[in-house]
Amino acid sequence: MSADVSLSKEEFELFRELIKKYSGITLGDAKSYLVESRLRPLLKASGSATYKEFYQKTLDRKSGWLEKIIDAMTTNETLWFRDRSPFIILDEVILPELLKSVKTRKIRFWSAGCSTGQEPYSIAITIFEYCKKHPEATPSRFEILGTDISPSALFTAIAGRYEGLSISRGMDQSLLTRYFDKDGRTYEIKKEVKALVKFKQLNLQDSFALLGRFDVIFCRNVAIYFSDDFKRKLFKKFHQALYPHGYFFLGSAENLRGFSEDFEALQHKQSFYYRAK
Repeated sequence: MSADVSLSKEEFELFRELIKKYSGITLGDAKSYLVESRLRPLLKASGSATYKEFYQKTLDRKSGWLEKIIDAMTTNETLWFRDRSPFIILDEVILPELLKSVKTRKIRFWSAGCSTGQEPYSIAITIFEYCKKHPEATPSRFEILGTDISPSALFTAIAGRYEGLSISRGMDQSLLTRYFDKDGRTYEIKKEVKALVKFKQLNLQDSFALLGRFDVIFCRNVAIYFSDDFKRKLFKKFHQALYPHGYFFLGSAENLRGFSEDFEALQHKQSFYYRAK
């Protein structure tokens, strides 16, 4: 196989449709280079001479190549306490409200598209910090689910072990000291924090019925990769997965205008979030 085999326009169309069908990710015309660069190592590993030959191998679902392609195309860009404002809103508005209104069951959070786990663990740390300030609240009142389509991202999330750049991005030194155990150059999230979070592989195109219902859903900087039609369906499913008047967070540059009328926009300190109608 030639090391510089390139992706033709026809081959790009084949993979673009495949990726959209099985992940919901919509790739623009200018993303051919991205598909080529992300799939090149898989092409080589498969022993294929061309991308079309590799595509044919993906049609055999037992081969496992389709899952590897989706994994390779998933953008696992994340950091600790991303954008900060959702975690301030949790601490100052949502946690006090939920602890007052939810008495007979666990308070449930869902981080959809959780990547390597920074977001759900950031939620857990926010809960622990809140409980330290309010002794009447205990972490055992809460449970957090993190889901992602990527098996490799979830492997890191479940391990809860981070090093180098991945631990430094957004993590405050005092929180790092309180909530992580250092092992050489690696930091592992403490067991009591990890115990709050469960992880599950999930394609957002699939049913949410078996997940149960949630008080708060985070789906930040995920829907930007989907078509407008899929966004509308997805936001409808999120609304159905929330308890009445549950809370919903999008990324700081995202909004629901034109996609859903099932939520009302709320504001706290110049930051927006949503509540289910």
